[in-house]
Amino acid sequence: MKVLHLNTSASVGGAAIAARRLVQSLQRLGVDATLLCRDVAPEAADAGVKALPPSLLHRLRFVAERAEIYVRNGFTREGLFAIDLGRFGQDVTKLPVFREADLIHLHWVNQAMLSLSDIRRILRSGKPVVWTMHDMWPFVGLCHHTADCERWKNGCGKCPLLRKPSPGDLSAQTYHRKEKAYGLSHFHLVGCSKWLADLAAEAPLLKHAEISSIPNPIDTDFYSPVENAEELKAQLGIPADKKVLLFTAFKVSDPKKGVDYLMEALTHLHEQHPDFTESLVLVLAGKGCEEVKDAFPVQTVPMGYVTEPERMRDLYRCADLLLMPSLMDNLPNTIVEAMACGVPCVGFRVGGITQMIDMDINGYLADYCDSLDLAKGILTTLNSPSYPAMSRNARSKSVSCYSEKTVAERYLALYRQLLKGSLENEVAKT
Repeated sequence: MKVLHLNTSASVGGAAIAARRLVQSLQRLGVDATLLCRDVAPEAADAGVKALPPSLLHRLRFVAERAEIYVRNGFTREGLFAIDLGRFGQDVTKLPVFREADLIHLHWVNQAMLSLSDIRRILRSGKPVVWTMHDMWPFVGLCHHTADCERWKNGCGKCPLLRKPSPGDLSAQTYHRKEKAYGLSHFHLVGCSKWLADLAAEAPLLKHAEISSIPNPIDTDFYSPVENAEELKAQLGIPADKKVLLFTAFKVSDPKKGVDYLMEALTHLHEQHPDFTESLVLVLAGKGCEEVKDAFPVQTVPMGYVTEPERMRDLYRCADLLLMPSLMDNLPNTIVEAMACGVPCVGFRVGGITQMIDMDINGYLADYCDSLDLAKGILTTLNSPSYPAMSRNARSKSVSCYSEKTVAERYLALYRQLLKGSLENEVAKT
């Protein structure tokens, strides 16, 4: 079985990490799986990763799409990377690696990796297609996360992300282009979380598609606890005599990652329980650490953007608690990785996070955007006599639900089902 996976990048972003892990997991099961990307950094190149043929056009297409968004949204940079048009991309159906594949598996293909016309060609190629949704873009007009907007249920338009929203604005136009691209094609969409799969099931754009939910995989042998983290803390410059809170994101200063609510929560704890906050240290990992490090009422250790998996694993192993106050999220790799290292997690009750954190079993789910409840979760979890059991439960859930073998076997079963159906359809036609 030959399966071609497509993702914009081989290393940048959660979708890239998840796609590479899945390809590697499938290869271990004997599947001939390949990941084709536009952007392949040297450290991401391996036997299962291929780059699109080098071309100046890749960069030009990316710039052209951003330029169109900039111009058509009233010459503003606001939200420039929060939306995608699917206007530009590369026709991969002519490549040998595509022609040789039995099945095509799409991941995050935005920012001029694939245009909607390219997706249409893939859907009409006659090959079974699986599309793992890492956000909402496949079934809405422009955006990757709709927040409270539900206009995607009725064709979009009046988009709150546009400077001059109107019934026939850019979101409505892109929505209708997706209708044409998808047409009557039958393909299978996978939500990384049940939350996202349930939303997709409501989407008029996907009325001809099948939808299921399969999580992203991680290497639970690599991400694992250590008996004593004192040596790691010394190497990383983390105080050994304090409880370690870890807050990590691609950009920790991004308001969507909940940094403002985290500041409020820790400020409340500092005011109400000063002795407790004196026993804490907050480790920040991600871009923008220097921007926010002085805004917290506890000692902070900024680590910057961490690219090495080994270093990120060591940060998890040093942590007593992962803080995940995201305002919107699908199925964050961060939570799964931390749990695999035996770290309980505290986050808001939103998106796919609700199926990952089990209240008072492996962490704490705070009411959405409630910084006081977030503070309560931090305090009660760290002070709970059940903390050792919560740590064990976190590890246990990660292994049972998100291990590479478990997830890869679910995808392999789906591939076999789709290939069998495709073969039966071909036989019926003859």
